[in-house]
Amino acid sequence: MQRAARDMPKLKTRKAAAKRFKATGTGKFLRRRAFHNHLLDHKSPKQKRHLKTKAVVDRTDEERVTLMMPYA
Repeated sequence: MQRAARDMPKLKTRKAAAKRFKATGTGKFLRRRAFHNHLLDHKSPKQKRHLKTKAVVDRTDEERVTLMMPYA
């Protein structure tokens, strides 16, 4: 079966973005926080606990993430 000429091709998801962001039910995206990979000795337990939590992607970057993940 051949595709009609007027149909748009499927959009591809950027796999790097799919591994880093998660869509919420309301259409926002969650991300990891920075500074929690190494050099953790001098950081306080409170700071490290806070860095474990997810953060919402800023509204200025939302459009970029949406374009990278069209079906999220």
